[in-house]
Amino acid sequence: MADEKLVAGNRRARHEYHIEESMEAGMALTGTEVKALRAGRASLAEAFARVQRGEVWLHQMHIPPYEQGNIHNHEPLRPRKLLLHRRQIARLEGRVGQKGYTIVPLRIYFRGGRAKIEIAVGRGKKLYDKREAVGAREADREAARAVKRTVEGRGRGRRDDRS
Repeated sequence: MADEKLVAGNRRARHEYHIEESMEAGMALTGTEVKALRAGRASLAEAFARVQRGEVWLHQMHIPPYEQGNIHNHEPLRPRKLLLHRRQIARLEGRVGQKGYTIVPLRIYFRGGRAKIEIAVGRGKKLYDKREAVGAREADREAARAVKRTVEGRGRGRRDDRS
């Protein structure tokens, strides 16, 4: 969207998980964390979320310390509370209670000046699912190349035919 500023994305999430449903959540952050995010510094590579005592917590999201911060800078890997409605939390808790499902963050962005995170309920892919996805992606790429070659070949006359 036009009013969103992407901070970080989790490209591996779609490779590692079958994404079932996603939702937007707010985050409870400290001032130096917000400043570090505005500078575009965050990593979702190892991050995951858990429902604990009726609250959703994001673990292992790395926001490096703010460079202009002082001794009161934040802890880079601290658990961060996600802000969701009670019904959304209950829905997540029900889905994650099923075997094999987890909550994974997809991307962090700013919307209207507020830090938001898109989280999704996903089920881990097996190795053969990953190989299948890679094969399909390569087949699509090869088909696109073939189409491009035929389109480019029609526009020009062949020099071999002239004597």
